[in-house]
Amino acid sequence: MKRDLLYASVGCGSVLVEMACALAAYPIDVIDLEWGDEGVTDPRLAALNPLRQVPTLVMTTGDVVSESAAIILLLADRYPESGLAPLAWDKDRAKFLRWLMFINASTYATFTYGDFPEKWAGSEGSTRLRETTDRRRADNHLLLEAHAVGPFFLGQTMSAIDLYIAALVDWRPNRAWFAENAPTLKAIAEEVERHALLRPILKRNKMLL
Repeated sequence: MKRDLLYASVGCGSVLVEMACALAAYPIDVIDLEWGDEGVTDPRLAALNPLRQVPTLVMTTGDVVSESAAIILLLADRYPESGLAPLAWDKDRAKFLRWLMFINASTYATFTYGDFPEKWAGSEGSTRLRETTDRRRADNHLLLEAHAVGPFFLGQTMSAIDLYIAALVDWRPNRAWFAENAPTLKAIAEEVERHALLRPILKRNKMLL
């Protein structure tokens, strides 16, 4: 049976969609692409997504979906029992949408520009751009920490936001920073890492100690 294809790179944002698909029991075939000094340069991805971003989902219908939040919300709509998102009239729906978009619009951008600062600021400004985007990301993490309930971000029930937190804790600034400055987020990440369906995906993406 033909399945949707997820274009991915180990340790990158595609891990979020891999985990979301597991929670939704949504079958996919993962196509791992190499992440190099300029991100993903594989022409197969460029033909589907000119920005060459992972994750990119190619559905059997022919539809191509990029942006992790878009894919996750699509899965949440089609598989509400997955728990990826609170339902439309749930008391936590507004909070979920606010912070899902905050992570994607504000925090993710710091990686977009900070991971390859010379691309955006040239050699002279690259160090400054890396420093400022790293600072902005840390400030964002502190804001997220202030609104996290525990044991998951929204409280007792896991949602897609917790998948993001599990990834963020593994990326810059690093786990030691989270342990000192955002212990609730670190504890949430550890809850996700213990999940039987998600742990193998995180291990495959080299995101477990």
